[in-house]
Amino acid sequence: MPLPLIRHVRAFVVRGGGADYHDQGEGHWIDDHIATPMSRYPEYRQSRQSFGINILGTLVVEIEAADGTIGFAVTTGGEPACFIVEKHLARFLEGRDPADYEKIWDQMYFSTQYYGRKGLVINAISGVDLALWDLLGKLRQEPVYKLLGGNVREELQFYATGARPDLAKEMGFIGGKLPLHHGPAEGLEGLHKNIAALTEMRSRVGDDFWLMLDCWMSLDLDYATRLAHRAWEEAGLKWIEEALSPDDYWGYAALKKNVPRGLLVTTGEHEATRWGFRMLMDMECCDIIQPDVGWCGGVTELIKIANYADSKGVMMVPHGSSVYSYHFVITRHNSPFAEFLMMHPGPSEVVPMFAPQLLGEPVPVNGRIRASALDKPGFGVELNPDIPLHRPYTH
Repeated sequence: MPLPLIRHVRAFVVRGGGADYHDQGEGHWIDDHIATPMSRYPEYRQSRQSFGINILGTLVVEIEAADGTIGFAVTTGGEPACFIVEKHLARFLEGRDPADYEKIWDQMYFSTQYYGRKGLVINAISGVDLALWDLLGKLRQEPVYKLLGGNVREELQFYATGARPDLAKEMGFIGGKLPLHHGPAEGLEGLHKNIAALTEMRSRVGDDFWLMLDCWMSLDLDYATRLAHRAWEEAGLKWIEEALSPDDYWGYAALKKNVPRGLLVTTGEHEATRWGFRMLMDMECCDIIQPDVGWCGGVTELIKIANYADSKGVMMVPHGSSVYSYHFVITRHNSPFAEFLMMHPGPSEVVPMFAPQLLGEPVPVNGRIRASALDKPGFGVELNPDIPLHRPYTH
């Protein structure tokens, strides 16, 4: 039977947590003196919100089929992304078959290429694509992971990103990724503090637990190299993540050559599309790529990125992104584990990653989620009806 055609596309802004997980209240670990590219300016060093990391808010995309079925997704992008979705991208969906996601993606990307290619525009395209896959799963009464070929393992296992890997170990996670707190502008004293925090955490978790560092694009090549060597020698660091600007492919290639043998270099959270990830892999910039499915182009593009990584023998561990990653990771042999963002302020509890926006979002139990927890149609979550939606544009 043919699927009902797409009738309407809508885009909304939501504030407070959820997909824009930096939009948190005071006292949250995610905004506590974390090193950033803006850390060179003392006035923007203490809080990431001080330089506007949370200004956009969450983008919610709804795609309604002619029979009334609604697929939806959340990502970042806020009001500017709403404009792109409503005024530009909607024309490539309405009246179309929802199964035509390849043609739809191609038209969205190449029609915006002259002002897009990365960043906000790809975030918007990603949100539309994820909503389209959610709709397709609901129309076919299948979870997205079944549409992608089915699960290759019976459960997902996770490492935790947050300020307390010691607590993450107690909760059953396989590793913990700490935010780096001090960047190059804070000099040798800051480097010593970074190493001291890491070695203190190593003493708490023992030698058999993974420890990683998330550097959030904040370092230069010299600092990253020195940090990597000391962190490896003094604290047994497993990987150093996103140490440099995402555009510095040459720096990443040099870093990968210069770190201690056995220490992994990872990046890709802020990379986009098959072409960006092809650069990372062909130039041998990293050991693990970390695309965010809500930012890199959606599921349709992630398939291409993952297939290229598989052909190159490169591991892919997607960045965060809740159910949108879970449904993909469980179908891939070269994605053996997943990331869980600890969104509790402490973080001393496991809470849903995109709360309060999603209902029915599965969370790890003892660091794991069973494949059966993903068996609802689409991505298996619903939009919280108590969240106020603002639709700034219509078409």
